[in-house]
Amino acid sequence: MQYNNHYIAFCRTVRMSGGTVMKQRKWNRLLSVLLAVVIAVSLLAGCGGKSPEEEDAETITVYLWTTKLYEKYAPYLQEQLPDINIQFVVGNNDLDFYRFLNENGGLPDIITCCRFSLHDASPLKDSLMDLSTTNAAGAVYDAYLGNFMNEDGSINWLPVCADAHGFMANKDLFEKCGIPLPTDYDSFVSACQAFEQQGIRGFTADYYYDYTCMETLQGLSVAELSSAAGRKWRTAYSDPGHTEKEGLDETVWPEAFEHMEQFIRDTGLSKADLELNYDDVTQMYQNGKLAMYFGTSSGVKMFQDQGIHTVFLPFFQQNGEKWIMTTPYFQVALNRDLTQDEARWQKAMKVLDTMLSQGAQSRVIDEGQDLLSYSQDVDIQLTEYLKDVKSVVEENHMYIRIASNDFFAASKDVVSKMISGQYDARQAYQAFNAQLLAGTAPSESAVLHSQKAYSNRFHTSGGNAAYSVMANTLRGIYGTDVLIATGNSFTGNVLNADYTGKMAASMIMPNSLSAYSASMTGAELKETVKNFVEGYQGGFQPFNRGSLPVFSGISVEVRETGEGYRLSKVTKDGKQISDNDLFTVTCLAIPKHMEAYPAEEGIVFDGGNPTVETTWIEYVSDGNAVLAEPEDYINVR
Repeated sequence: MQYNNHYIAFCRTVRMSGGTVMKQRKWNRLLSVLLAVVIAVSLLAGCGGKSPEEEDAETITVYLWTTKLYEKYAPYLQEQLPDINIQFVVGNNDLDFYRFLNENGGLPDIITCCRFSLHDASPLKDSLMDLSTTNAAGAVYDAYLGNFMNEDGSINWLPVCADAHGFMANKDLFEKCGIPLPTDYDSFVSACQAFEQQGIRGFTADYYYDYTCMETLQGLSVAELSSAAGRKWRTAYSDPGHTEKEGLDETVWPEAFEHMEQFIRDTGLSKADLELNYDDVTQMYQNGKLAMYFGTSSGVKMFQDQGIHTVFLPFFQQNGEKWIMTTPYFQVALNRDLTQDEARWQKAMKVLDTMLSQGAQSRVIDEGQDLLSYSQDVDIQLTEYLKDVKSVVEENHMYIRIASNDFFAASKDVVSKMISGQYDARQAYQAFNAQLLAGTAPSESAVLHSQKAYSNRFHTSGGNAAYSVMANTLRGIYGTDVLIATGNSFTGNVLNADYTGKMAASMIMPNSLSAYSASMTGAELKETVKNFVEGYQGGFQPFNRGSLPVFSGISVEVRETGEGYRLSKVTKDGKQISDNDLFTVTCLAIPKHMEAYPAEEGIVFDGGNPTVETTWIEYVSDGNAVLAEPEDYINVR
């Protein structure tokens, strides 16, 4: 510790002064007292809490598109980067959300998105950092990097490991019926026909959903879509610099619709298949009434765990190639504003490198699943569930789907009409192309008018202003004395902006955030607060300051230790809560966390339905909603 200049000057004065031994002793005693004072002052001034501005400058905000990443992935990142204060936020799986944030001055430092395409991301290009010269981009295989490269060579987004899509095949059923497992497209068709002759459906899928329609259409023609002509078209379609809409080309895509038409005939798909959802299809598969369906690699493990010997098959191309359809678990991008501050830029790059590391990517996937990465720096980890497609992975035949909003919508409409017999290949091509070239959908009207902006940066003195606004507003909606919300309940800044219904809904964490209410004593309330602050078995575990719960109607003091967080005090209106006081309390959390709440404490929570998002949408839908003011609800010492 450095002593201040006043103390140094005083010491020099003492050393230069003469006097007797007695005077020296008096001076020594006085010196000791002053030394103690100076040290105390120095501790308060130099080692105490930081100002909100200092905390903001040191914080890197990372938006994660799902709460699943918040629970496993985020704690790992923070553990690996103890010297960087990271504010993790459950954002949204929608680029419209990030465009809204950007337009209203609220784009965070690092963003992630799963449902992604360069085409939809184009409005963000000028606000995002060019990563093309970074080591992180250099590590991505060229075969995949091209899908994220703008026409000018810049790269704003990088993919984080792959979720594999292909065909689930019941090997036991194949052996029982004496039908060989497919090894190419012709044998796939033969297997489908052979099963039909035995009264078993050879193939179907959940064409009730847009993504199944879209992925089948692309998966059958990956060889063509990955050709030079296909890559040229995709670059043009995705280019942010294009001011005019890009339709389908006349080289690759007519053939793709011909493949789809042939596949429909070969597998016997009909209008009835359009009514099948995921549960319907998997039930048929479990009951031995279906031999193959289109799904993800996670299905292999799920069925093998059920005792059904399932194998994973790739998309067989009519030219003999084999490909796996993949979806990055998410894409990541950095705010260009980071380049204006060298210290923050360096911190953000450390966070990015850690996000893309093997250790971090292994925490994105479910336990026991295969790690398929687009990066050369990450070793591929294939379990027994994907061993049959090892050669396909090693050939870098992991096609990344085109997943623009336009493609989702058009695929659902056009492929459905092909399956029902309304369109042939030529008509489907024309209809799909027309939809891509059509004008944009009409804009929504605003339902919520926020007159102020509040940051979602967590401050050790006071907490998170944006989250406090949301918690205080919801406490009024639920009519409860106290509201407690897990730290991942809300999606970011409250902006000075007009919110459409969609954007207002996105203020609440996705993935089934629910409200649970109970009446309890002051003693029970303090125990409940303790459980949310310190964590409990099966519940949410705070892993950094920003992940601590949000409170409304009470204030808490929390002590930060090397082992986590400890509750010190709970007050209401500046007074400590009495054990005999009575409160109505509402807790916001996802169902699995509240289901694990300690039963031995005797508190019975009611609720769970409707979700918080549903309640919030109803509140803002009439256009008269008013947001509450924030309060200081927490002190971390």
